[in-house]
Amino acid sequence: MSIKFLAEDDRPREKFLLKGKNAVSDAELLAIIMGSGSRNESAVELARRILDSVGNNFHELSKLSLQDLMKFKGVGEAKAISIATALEIGRRRASQEVPERKEIGKSLDAYEIFRPYLSDLNTEEFWAIFLNQKNKVIQTKQLTSGGISSSIVDIRVLYKTALEVFAVGIIVAHNHPSGNLKPSQEDLKITKQISDAGNILNIKLLDHLILSQTSYFSFADENFL
Repeated sequence: MSIKFLAEDDRPREKFLLKGKNAVSDAELLAIIMGSGSRNESAVELARRILDSVGNNFHELSKLSLQDLMKFKGVGEAKAISIATALEIGRRRASQEVPERKEIGKSLDAYEIFRPYLSDLNTEEFWAIFLNQKNKVIQTKQLTSGGISSSIVDIRVLYKTALEVFAVGIIVAHNHPSGNLKPSQEDLKITKQISDAGNILNIKLLDHLILSQTSYFSFADENFL
């Protein structure tokens, strides 16, 4: 039986989407990996049967070979490989160190992050760094790309991303292909709009950088914020 034909409360994918990953049981997670059950049982029921055989322990499940998994009725080669792959990803994740996030302490730190993306372009692009409460980088993202003289950012898109990643601070940047680092009236206007919107959402605009090929202008350093 395909997952889409199960009762709504038993649809693990939908449950994952609606209630979050922590609301999904081990059997439901395994059912999502397999995608479907058999003619006689749902994916969740099949997953429960597999987990029951190993004492509901993923470490024990990871010891099963593809041939062992394929002994369960309803598990073919494709499902067995999917299960083994998911468990191997989990094993590798557990063995890897959590990468240290870069911390932004001054405008030069932000410039070093933006420089590889913006310094050599012939057209303008608008980027943002999203930061946590310790000014550590959560995400760096391109928001727009435009023409030779302008690249207007949609402030709604900027703060939608900030809210999605739970940022408490942002640093924005764009480049001037002409090499002139002096902020335009449009640059001043959009900076104020971004700052004002952030104040409402309690997400602080920490800086706005303008980059050329070899240098940058910082709104914060020049007291424009």
